[in-house]
Amino acid sequence: RSGVVLIDLRTPDEVKKGIIKNATIIDYFRKDFEEVIAKLDPNKTYLLYCASGGRSGETLTLMKEKGFKNVYDLKNGFATWKAEGKPVQPYTGK
Repeated sequence: RSGVVLIDLRTPDEVKKGIIKNATIIDYFRKDFEEVIAKLDPNKTYLLYCASGGRSGETLTLMKEKGFKNVYDLKNGFATWKAEGKPVQPYTGK
């Protein structure tokens, strides 16, 4: 969807299992995670996901605290997305 930024919060090992097309990878456990999030455009719309929903829920709260208005959490994360047969593609390192 145009105008929506898809953010994958999983670790590099998790990402090797595949990603949702056009996702931007921002590892939740990186040392500068909050700084990276703070540099995002607060006027854009974001859809967050992780493996099962925990990290994306916490990031949603963090982003709202930082003034982001349009932030959404993919409930139950990548595991459920993939289990439901929705499209997944290999991560190519971009």
